[in-house]
Amino acid sequence: MVRSEAEVTVSLHRLAHARAGDKGERLNLALFAYDPRHFDVLMAQVTEARVQALFAHRGVSRVRRYPLPGLSGMNLVLDDVLQGGVNGALNLDGHGKTLSFLLLSMAIILPAALKTGNQG
Repeated sequence: MVRSEAEVTVSLHRLAHARAGDKGERLNLALFAYDPRHFDVLMAQVTEARVQALFAHRGVSRVRRYPLPGLSGMNLVLDDVLQGGVNGALNLDGHGKTLSFLLLSMAIILPAALKTGNQG
């Protein structure tokens, strides 16, 4: 993504918080904007394709996104991302909650007009 002078790049964690759950090989990430004005920006940039690319190193096979406009959020379901599941994986701390931080590290281009004091 190319940024113009009227835009700023921020980490997703500045705009939203996430909750996670895991079951077997499936990760469920719920993402909610702190400010409802940011919902459209998140919908435009937190796409299934970008999330799949972000988690590609973990072998994710599919990402589905379910918009929750009334809550200024979305639910993301990632298949085959937990490398054997919490109890079956050889990696350390492969729980879904730790993977929500990877999602929140995503770079988001925010129109400067929507920037508030807490987005650095």
